[in-house]
Amino acid sequence: MKKIYIPFSLFLFLPILLQSTTRKVNINPILHITSITSTQKCVRIKVGAEQTNRYFPLLQGKRIAILSNQTGMVGKEHLVDLLKRNHFDIVGIFSPEHGFRGTADAGEHVANSVDKKTGIPIWSLYGVEGEKPSSEKMNRFDVLVFDLQDVGTRFYTYYITMARMMDACAISGKKMIVLDRPNPNGFYVDGPLLDMKYKSGVGWLPIPVVHGMTLGELAMMINGEKWLPNSRICDVTVIPCENYTHQTLYELPVPPSPNLPNMHAVYLYPSTCLFEGTVMSLGRGTPFPFQVYGHPNYKGSTFYFIPRSIPGAKNPPFLNQKCYGIDLRNIPDEQIQKNGLDLSWIIDAYNNLQIGESFFTPFFEKLVGVDYVRKDIISGKSAKEIKAKWFNDVQNFKEQRKPYLLYEE
Repeated sequence: MKKIYIPFSLFLFLPILLQSTTRKVNINPILHITSITSTQKCVRIKVGAEQTNRYFPLLQGKRIAILSNQTGMVGKEHLVDLLKRNHFDIVGIFSPEHGFRGTADAGEHVANSVDKKTGIPIWSLYGVEGEKPSSEKMNRFDVLVFDLQDVGTRFYTYYITMARMMDACAISGKKMIVLDRPNPNGFYVDGPLLDMKYKSGVGWLPIPVVHGMTLGELAMMINGEKWLPNSRICDVTVIPCENYTHQTLYELPVPPSPNLPNMHAVYLYPSTCLFEGTVMSLGRGTPFPFQVYGHPNYKGSTFYFIPRSIPGAKNPPFLNQKCYGIDLRNIPDEQIQKNGLDLSWIIDAYNNLQIGESFFTPFFEKLVGVDYVRKDIISGKSAKEIKAKWFNDVQNFKEQRKPYLLYEE
């Protein structure tokens, strides 16, 4: 795969506008983006939000709600500011986990507020019961514009926010527009499918840990597979990216959340996030979260880190304690990409601490999505042996998702 840096700028494009219906959507092959080969010059991806000629007409004369955060940039301008400058009627901004400006801790309640720059009210979805707006708020707008940067894992919660808002729009008869963005982990699919008995706020759909889809593609799949409660269908239009394929290595121009500060963290995240379901620290409260793991009782390592209270990690595990462990910052990105979802680090930490099942917390199953991974680690199985168990699930999911892919694999 050819590594590409993607700035946000305008250039020629193939117009694409795909709208979901009450049946599965068959994507016309001529709409697929041509893949990037080693002989091609570096091309620029145009995200959905940049294609104003595709969605501005859909917003004319409408009362608009925006669901976005700090990643909703159109070049150097935020989507909210762009729409405000073009005199659209924005009645409110919905904010997801981490808040509209992206500074809140994971899982932290985010209060309603007002955007200081525009004076538009901000309605927090995170920490609200059901994480869906009240009917009173739904009645304030005609169309919802969704623009969030995802990182492509089942436990990264923005797709859940999208699905719940799709359901709210379906119930209220509201239009939803998804401005698609590339998936920085969109070049592979890995991990077990979610056993729905572990459905939670960090796992909402029967998809693998690494699903390899954009949020626009997932929106199409949610409708097509009738995954919303009571098989409801949302009237959703996806504005796809241009010049993007699933083999493009997309570098995020804005960190998607406080604890994913760089691309190395984004690549490690599918594997290291599983430490959230154990007694280990994964570096929250340091400048390199999700890029290390450690514990005060980890043995045989001279490397250590000390979690501190910082923005985005106000009260991290082992606050102000020395955690010995493993530094993953020097592993080449290419090696991480080749290995995919890697259980070897979890297995190493489990074997090192020698505390048996107490190593895991109940949150582990919510993250990994099945009960056999914990059992197999305890029984001494290797990462390769465990990974073989979900191979068929991954292959079946890749077939299942094909009708909904907007970009060449």
